[in-house]
Amino acid sequence: MSTDWKVCFFNTRLERDVLALPAGLLARFPGYSERLETSGPDLGMPRTKALGKGLFELRLNAEEGIARVLYCTTPNRRVVMLHQFVKKSQRTPPGALETARRRMKEIANAWLP
Repeated sequence: MSTDWKVCFFNTRLERDVLALPAGLLARFPGYSERLETSGPDLGMPRTKALGKGLFELRLNAEEGIARVLYCTTPNRRVVMLHQFVKKSQRTPPGALETARRRMKEIANAWLP
């Protein structure tokens, strides 16, 4: 059995949104994704932060600003990107957390027998 993880997206729209991030922010995403795949879902600060109850944030910083990609994990070693946003204030927008938690619940329900 492989010990590696696999990064994937909740849906293709989210993947397009992440790939449409400003160049400096987007430039960090592939390297962080590779590290998630080899090291697991918690890279530690300042790259990742656990938000509780299985939700994490991938922290992207560049000249253009700050972006976050919220994600969770599955029993088959998937890191599922759930939602992304560009930060405009210190606080994470409540709507972003709600979207990520709703999608995380959808994924968890898919694993029920």
